[in-house]
Amino acid sequence: MLQGIGMTSQRTRTRMVERLREKGIRSEAVLAAMAAVPRHVFVEEALASRAYEDTALPLGMGQTISQPYIVARMIELLLNGRPGIGKTLEIGAGCGYQAAVLAQLSKEVFAVERIGPLLEKAKANMRTLQQFNVRLKHADGMLGLPEAGPFDSIIVAAAGLNIPPALLSQLAPGGRLVLPVGASEQYLSLIERSPQGYTETRLDAVRFVPLLSGIQ
Repeated sequence: MLQGIGMTSQRTRTRMVERLREKGIRSEAVLAAMAAVPRHVFVEEALASRAYEDTALPLGMGQTISQPYIVARMIELLLNGRPGIGKTLEIGAGCGYQAAVLAQLSKEVFAVERIGPLLEKAKANMRTLQQFNVRLKHADGMLGLPEAGPFDSIIVAAAGLNIPPALLSQLAPGGRLVLPVGASEQYLSLIERSPQGYTETRLDAVRFVPLLSGIQ
């Protein structure tokens, strides 16, 4: 029975990657990372049959696990034209899915989550996958993780009204920050840091849960 479940999961993961390719994800490294992570591990058991659909799914507590295309798109933006994503910070770890994908492309991933019960889910999921290069912390994502910075890549899984200054300050020279920005109308923003300063490129329209301060 377990072997059958594993084979089904692998087939549906393969189909998910094919859909990502059809939707415009070009990086083979990103596609391989998406294929390597079993998304069904990260969703509620009742939703496991929908784990590889290209849609966001509820996690409880008003949070969601992001749509696979959005995960792949944001990570591709971090990687594009660089040999790797380097030391990476994720804001809004949720159940840990995106952190697990990032961990396929980086030796060091730091992920913060403001909701304690979700953080515990993420920790349990990482233990299940034996994903030991992800460090999880219960913290306010608006503040980043200054004690571990600077970071070559920062990715944010919730939308703020503006770009948190703390995240800009923790971005290493040559680094990239990808995050959704806005309230009712949101867009993906790519921030690149050079010796001359920061450059912002506004990209796709998106829909994320709001980026909130504090912890609970």
